[in-house]
Amino acid sequence: MSAGKESMCHSWQDGRVTERGDFNDRQRRVRMPAAQRREQLITVGRQLFAERGYDATSVEEVAARAKVSKPVVYEHFGGKEGLYAVVVDREVRALLDRIATALTAGHPRELLEQATLALLDYIDEEPHGFQVLVRNSPLLSASGNFSSVMNDVAHQAKYILGAEFKSRGLDPKLAELYSQALVGMVALVGQWWQEARKPKKEVVAAHLVNLAWNGLSHLEAKPDLLTRRVR
Repeated sequence: MSAGKESMCHSWQDGRVTERGDFNDRQRRVRMPAAQRREQLITVGRQLFAERGYDATSVEEVAARAKVSKPVVYEHFGGKEGLYAVVVDREVRALLDRIATALTAGHPRELLEQATLALLDYIDEEPHGFQVLVRNSPLLSASGNFSSVMNDVAHQAKYILGAEFKSRGLDPKLAELYSQALVGMVALVGQWWQEARKPKKEVVAAHLVNLAWNGLSHLEAKPDLLTRRVR
C-alpha cells in the first residue's frame, strides 16, 4: 500500500468511520494517569489565568489547550472555580516557602535583603505564578491573592521589627505598621519591575534595602507632621 493510501486508512468505532490518527490520539488521552492529567490541567490553567485573568478564562479554553473534553476538567476540579483555587493555593505556598527558606541570617538588614531578593526571584523565575496572584478575582478577594500573601509576609516581619524596635527604645506596637509599609513598598516595586526589567534585579533589591534600612536606622521615637500635628 502506498504512503498516500496508508495515511487515509480508516477504522470503525461506535459505528462511525474515524481517521486512525484521531483514534490513536484519543487512546493516548485515555491512557494518561489521573494524577498526570490533573497536573497537566493545573499547568494549563495557570498559564491561562496568568495570560487572561480569571473572568476571561473559560473551561472550554482550558479543555481545548489541554486537548481534553470539558467533562474531564469538571471531573478533576468541579469547574473553573475549583481549578483556580488549586492554582492560587499552590502559588501562595510556593512564594511563602521561598521567602521563609531565604530568611537565614540573623542581622535585620540581611533579613531584609534576603526577603527582598526572594520576592524578586519569584517574580523573575515564576512570571505566570506572579501574574495569577496579582490579578484580582471576585472569588478570592479576601484571601488567596497577592495582597493576602504580602499581608502574611508583613505579619512575620512584624516580629523581627518588634524586637529591633524594643532594643532601640521605640514602641514595638508600631512594628506592624512599619512591616506593612516595607512589604508594600517591595511588592509594588516588584510589580513595576516585572514590566520594566531595568535595572538588574540585584540593583533593585539594593536600592530598596537602602531606602528601607537607612530610613529605619534614623527613626524618630515620636514623629510629627509639618503641616498637621499628629494627636
